[in-house]
Amino acid sequence: MMTPGNNAGQVRDAREIILVLKLMKHRLPKLAVAVIFVAVCAGFSQAQQEARGKDEVLTPVITKGDLYPADADAKKEIDEALHKAVKDKKRVLLVFGANWCYDCHVLDRALHEGEAGQIVKERFVLVHVDIGEADKNLDLAKKYKTPLDKGVPAVAILRDDGELLYSSGDGEFESARTMMKKDLKAFLQRWKGN
Repeated sequence: MMTPGNNAGQVRDAREIILVLKLMKHRLPKLAVAVIFVAVCAGFSQAQQEARGKDEVLTPVITKGDLYPADADAKKEIDEALHKAVKDKKRVLLVFGANWCYDCHVLDRALHEGEAGQIVKERFVLVHVDIGEADKNLDLAKKYKTPLDKGVPAVAILRDDGELLYSSGDGEFESARTMMKKDLKAFLQRWKGN
């Protein structure tokens, strides 16, 4: 499948290959020509798939787990995460959401897979903060300047001393299912610290 940005170059390359194959036709058996042509096409296809992979939206989820246990103590988990962040020289990534929120599950999957998952593993301590039915841990949402009226998931990033570095005040993560993987990676790269 060709993408709009590189159509012309690929068509030109394909025409050049066909011309070379026509010129070589009298020297090589037809089978060899076919093998070369298939190999070249496979190379183009692989390059296109790699380029598209970086532009994909976050991977959907089929089943939803218990990301936000009802009995979790978010304040205690944040305190523990801050201690771990100091020890491991990481930042704390708070994700406000709820088990009923499909986009929360999509974002969580993305934070554990691929390049974004690697950045989170190396540079962040992840804490899920349950908002219930928009009636739970509202004091923490306020403390970390993360308005929930724009939707969830909502994200806050803290330094290891608890200082707020970023909060998604405009609903940037609210539609995680349409977020591009490359954009999530860029976001994490920006806020990962040293």
